[in-house]
Amino acid sequence: MSRIGKKPIVVPKGVTVKFEGNTVAVQGPKGKLETSLPEGIKMEQKDGHLLAIRENDSQAAVHGLARALVNNAVEGVTRGWTKELEIVGIGYRAEMKGKGMVVFTLGYSHPIEYPLPSGIEVAVDPKQTKLSVSGIDRQKVGQVSAEMRSLRPPDPYKNKGVRYAGERLKKKVGKTGAK
Repeated sequence: MSRIGKKPIVVPKGVTVKFEGNTVAVQGPKGKLETSLPEGIKMEQKDGHLLAIRENDSQAAVHGLARALVNNAVEGVTRGWTKELEIVGIGYRAEMKGKGMVVFTLGYSHPIEYPLPSGIEVAVDPKQTKLSVSGIDRQKVGQVSAEMRSLRPPDPYKNKGVRYAGERLKKKVGKTGAK
């Protein structure tokens, strides 16, 4: 029994939802997103709410997923999604090069240039150690931040590298000296 799939999605003012086959097009003040629904799941609009309805119980596994994807699209076109990254380490930093390129200096012999995909914006703070990745597509924002983190994942011994804001790391104990 899907509890998430049964929850209605509130459609705010200024957001229009269109159904074309198994795709849902959501348009709002920040932009337009299209989400494809799994087989056997239909969306219905009733007095300002969207409901995910499954044909039979064989689609129970994707019922909540379909509702969550449409809800993420509605949230994205109204408020947008952001993910914060922190860069920890001496000499580690990031800077914007133009509008569509982030240049990372992460202790390698060369700087790493990361081109930004369309629909994604990055803001770097003046200290160049904090990044804010934002956009309307939740999946794309998460993917870009994961790729930026993978350029230099946090080291378990010194905790240096790129991490999500608020990420808790387990620091390992180094070698013990000879006694």
